[in-house]
Amino acid sequence: MKALSVVATVLLPPLLLALFCLSVWKTVRGMVQRRWARPGWWAFPAVVLVGVGCATWFAGVFSGGLDSQETCQMLGVGYDDAYRTEYWREPSQWFPLHNKCNADYDLVPVFVNPTLVAVAVLVPGCAAGAAAAAIAGRERHRKQD
Repeated sequence: MKALSVVATVLLPPLLLALFCLSVWKTVRGMVQRRWARPGWWAFPAVVLVGVGCATWFAGVFSGGLDSQETCQMLGVGYDDAYRTEYWREPSQWFPLHNKCNADYDLVPVFVNPTLVAVAVLVPGCAAGAAAAAIAGRERHRKQD
């Protein structure tokens, strides 16, 4: 069982990276060649969006480092322990991501939460695009018969 875990730990990251790179390539190539009329093409932009969403979420979650107080002091921002005690649940939320040093300074980059919202809206949009492409393709086949 340990050997399987080691193999998964070693092989999974390069496989996921390869899948992401392949999806980026297929997405760009499909856009240039106007393949969005094929329902299967919509899986590639969805994989790209999920990859971007995961990377963005991890960047936001780990933006404060392991010790927020040390990170705030390193950035030259005052660390307000009373504020952190009052809002102790805020850094552990899944969304929206916040990790504040005080009431005015957030360690999570500004782009993180809007990117997560955009990904959450666009992934179902890929499913809708695939459904629309399937319906349009079916209508085309009916007209040809």
